[in-house]
Amino acid sequence: MKFSKNITSWDDHLDKKYGNVGSENRAVYEQGFETFKLGIILEEARKKKNLTQEQLALKCGTTKNYISRIENNASDIKLSTLMRIISNGLGGHLNLSVEI
Repeated sequence: MKFSKNITSWDDHLDKKYGNVGSENRAVYEQGFETFKLGIILEEARKKKNLTQEQLALKCGTTKNYISRIENNASDIKLSTLMRIISNGLGGHLNLSVEI
């Protein structure tokens, strides 16, 4: 199978579309992407525990609508709320890392 020499790498695509790493537009894109990933991770964890959004909301003291907004990347989430969802709702713990 032949590959085209004109294939653009993902990093080059992002640079062209959003600017170089460190630019304001790129930072906005990356923040949105991380929020999207968080929603996917929480949805997968909820489903792994065989919980509906409503059941998860009841376990962690929030609403089904709020859980839905997080899973669908439509809501910012406070760290304390995220920790409560993970610990009380899913029985897990949160690991964070910081890259500088």
